[in-house]
Amino acid sequence: MKTPQTLYFRDDGNIPNSGYPTLLYRGMTAENGQSLVETLEALFEQNDWPAQWRGGVFDYHHFHSTAHEVLGVYDGAATLRLGGEQGENIEVSAGDVIVLPAGTGHCRISASNDFALTAGYPRGEGDWDICRSGDNTPAVRQRIASVSRPSLDPVAGEAGGVASDWS
Repeated sequence: MKTPQTLYFRDDGNIPNSGYPTLLYRGMTAENGQSLVETLEALFEQNDWPAQWRGGVFDYHHFHSTAHEVLGVYDGAATLRLGGEQGENIEVSAGDVIVLPAGTGHCRISASNDFALTAGYPRGEGDWDICRSGDNTPAVRQRIASVSRPSLDPVAGEAGGVASDWS
């Protein structure tokens, strides 16, 4: 199983981010005669992070206060800024998977015309919200703190990053 890169982002006053690391898996490939998007969505489903939509990433800084999120890139490439305006630019391309803990800022800086991803959330977390830069209030931070740690990593299952790096 692939080992994820771990990235840590601090609360910058506008984006709360998380004490849990963002996980970045590189180079996932299509399997069993499926397309890459089908492979990623099947993997997420198997690990209780069912895909809920396909598309891109907003071009403004935002985060989710009510759910963790997994993004699986299945086409094209993009530069995403993770961690808010003071965060880090990350180059992603088809086969890369990003696991964003609740509160972690993300924004599309640039993307190829064919950039596309699938997004999922841990089963049972309820609805995800969209908070923008500056929504870093005590109530929002309390919602983030109440989001439970998932039992499975969306890529590695029980053996992976959420289990070991989110302890």
